[in-house]
Amino acid sequence: MAKTLPTPAAPGQDETRGVLAIPAFRRLWQSMAFSSLGDWLGLLATTALAQKLSEGNYSTANFAIAGVFIARLLPSVFLGPLAGVIADKFDRRKLMVIADILRGGLYVSIAIYQNYYWLYAATILVECITLFWSPAKEASVPNLVPKEKLEAANQVSLLAAYGTAPIAAILFSILALITGSLTAIFPFLNNNTTDLALYINALSFFYTAWIVYGMKELPKGPATSKSGDNIGKSLLEGWRFVSQSKIVRGLIVGMVGAFMAAGAVIGLARTFVSDLGGGDAAYGVLFGAVFTGLALGIAFGPRLLSQFSRRRIFGASLAIAGFFLVALALISNLVIAVMVTLILGAFSGISWVTGFTMLGMEVENEVRGRTFAFVQSLIRVVLVAVLAIAPLIAAAVGEHTYRFANSEVTYNGASITILIAGILAGLIGIVSYRQMRDRPGVSLMSDISAALRGELGAQISGHSKGVFISFEGGEGCGKSTQSKLLKEFLESEGHTVVLTREPGGTKLGKELRDILLHTHDHVSPRAEALLYAADRAHHVDTLIRPALDRGEIVITDRYLDSSIAYQGAGRVLSPGEVGRISRWATESLIPTLTIIIDLPAEIGIGRLKSRDRLERESISFHERVRQEFLTLALLDPERYLVVDGRQSIEEIHSAITSRVSELRDLSKIEKEPRRFRKKSK
Repeated sequence: MAKTLPTPAAPGQDETRGVLAIPAFRRLWQSMAFSSLGDWLGLLATTALAQKLSEGNYSTANFAIAGVFIARLLPSVFLGPLAGVIADKFDRRKLMVIADILRGGLYVSIAIYQNYYWLYAATILVECITLFWSPAKEASVPNLVPKEKLEAANQVSLLAAYGTAPIAAILFSILALITGSLTAIFPFLNNNTTDLALYINALSFFYTAWIVYGMKELPKGPATSKSGDNIGKSLLEGWRFVSQSKIVRGLIVGMVGAFMAAGAVIGLARTFVSDLGGGDAAYGVLFGAVFTGLALGIAFGPRLLSQFSRRRIFGASLAIAGFFLVALALISNLVIAVMVTLILGAFSGISWVTGFTMLGMEVENEVRGRTFAFVQSLIRVVLVAVLAIAPLIAAAVGEHTYRFANSEVTYNGASITILIAGILAGLIGIVSYRQMRDRPGVSLMSDISAALRGELGAQISGHSKGVFISFEGGEGCGKSTQSKLLKEFLESEGHTVVLTREPGGTKLGKELRDILLHTHDHVSPRAEALLYAADRAHHVDTLIRPALDRGEIVITDRYLDSSIAYQGAGRVLSPGEVGRISRWATESLIPTLTIIIDLPAEIGIGRLKSRDRLERESISFHERVRQEFLTLALLDPERYLVVDGRQSIEEIHSAITSRVSELRDLSKIEKEPRRFRKKSK
């Protein structure tokens, strides 16, 4: 548990096979995987042993388990930098061999001398030795693989480190079931699962030492330590950069919440299982459920939720994890608890992998290293705090039995502490979600609804400084008039405004407009949708996005909603398919506000003096278009403003300016002094 969870992307299958095809690295990787398996098994064994040494005292059991976690984590917090510097001075192969032999011997001694003091002392010594072993191992990998395969090598190394946790949990459960039979063959086991697990852990270290000793490919020489940063310095320097970004702050807060949720379950799992009437086997299953869920969330979450914005799904996943943590605290059935823990782990995994991915995207390259150092240091501190404090709170609360008529309910400290952790994680998730909302005009429910219909265009491609407003509606509704009036209003307020239209907002767009609206030839519905998408892709790339990046306000007369309504509902194509084409073309650039001027089709068409190719379509076509606009607005009331087009021009303008003035993003845009104000396009 002294390991910090880094930020790997899952390696591709071909890359994984390629790096594991290198014989020397494969041998090292196999030894690391077996060693990690034993280490996780040792964690389960030592916490179970601490609980057993309490002799049934609930408070003592929680204090004892907290002590194990503190002993495993504190050395990395305080001695990591010093150990890394010292490790630089020694031959890495000899250092790794000696460290593994010593760690194996210490775990054997824990099984032999079963008392609290030696349990904690040996655990601290093991973790201190690990601090010397880790830099030597990290420095050895680049000597075994080509430079271009180093990233894949690091990723599969992490797989060996953390992917073995669920396997260890399953193995621990199996050992708990067969220890009695094994004791008949090996009497020194004393029918004790923890002893057997500790011996297997020790064997894993001896095996690793033997493998590394035979690896002549490892050159002699000192290790290159990557642990030289002082944790206090990392926290102070990292906060200077983190505090300047609202998005990064939301990420950090959320990631801390995710580790709080997972840490609370891990720290209280042993006593929680005992409260539900389970033993060592059940403890192994629950422990494994957390890490299995994490693995599933990391592996499949980003794919299954690819239709969502990363920023949105990060906070939402964490809030959902908090909800399931609360549910776990209220459950008194062990089987249901394991299922809930699996789901809880999955959503925590989604938050974790999404958060680290976004950190790499949101943080500038020159400060990325310091930011990651800050995050990893903060996570270490949070893990120490949660794993230590959670059992202490559970111990302080103690055991409580409540009697109601002919029934009674036992609700102990572990459940109450998990309940508190779940509420905190949920609140942190909500705060993180609100801080990082990349589309404040779009509700989460509308995103979920659109994703289920396959209409959501996936991940938002960065944040812009400006505000994007689109006007939509049927023919003759007055969009062009109102967009010009809004431009004049915003310019009178000191804003720089770009007014454009689709199709025709660019030189290429004008040529496409002639083809789409004035050609007398038949254009197939699918070809028409693709031509509009081509215009929109060029329009966004050359005009809209550059203006938004400059911090200007962009107003467009028609945007992607028109394609969904006209080429989708109007032409009786699938609105979802048309929407996906447009969102792909625009890299999912969604307006901050979409204003729909609603007018019955007969009235709108009646206002026209001349008609282009689309305007000559039937009334039923235009009525389908109108209804699709209203449906879109109904699904996403936060982003859309629907105005009755039968009102006067002044009334419509007043309703629009009132809504636009409420936009939060508008207040952040710097206004130009009147005498230096630019002319907009």
